[in-house]
Amino acid sequence: MDSHPGTVCYGAVLKRGGIFFMEFEKTCSCFGHLSVDITEELTSRTRREIEKAIEDGVRIFLFGGRSDFDDLCYTIVTEKKNANPNLNLKSFFCFALDKQLKKPPAWFVRKEYEALICPAKQFDYWYTAIYYRNLAMIDKSDLILFYVEKRENSGAYKTYRYAQKKHKPLVNLFS
Repeated sequence: MDSHPGTVCYGAVLKRGGIFFMEFEKTCSCFGHLSVDITEELTSRTRREIEKAIEDGVRIFLFGGRSDFDDLCYTIVTEKKNANPNLNLKSFFCFALDKQLKKPPAWFVRKEYEALICPAKQFDYWYTAIYYRNLAMIDKSDLILFYVEKRENSGAYKTYRYAQKKHKPLVNLFS
């Protein structure tokens, strides 16, 4: 498999169909439903969980969606990164389709991501690509933060169930 140009970044190497991190880089993924009511309580609880993750050595945070919860987590991680650069925190945006690395979709906002990556294999149907991208993110994570309620047809809930089946450490801030 060929690597994309400029894919070596902060202890991570991207190859088509996978992300490979150096073992010393603990990784956390964040997932949630598209629309989430971001309350002061949720913000406070999420901040505590991200602080715990950082204390436990997490240095790479993976984001993959356009959900309100992803945005909340990204904002908190960025605040922590800016407040203490010595922590060496990194935020990676994970696209579902390879072609999005070359030409990001109109909805994508660059923000301050250290890398744009595509951890899943190329699929024809965008929803399938998102699902397999999510599974790849789970597989590479040492911790997963969720804001997910039980909705059988929800992609976020299916991702949550996959993380449970893989016995990954996770926190669901919905409950």
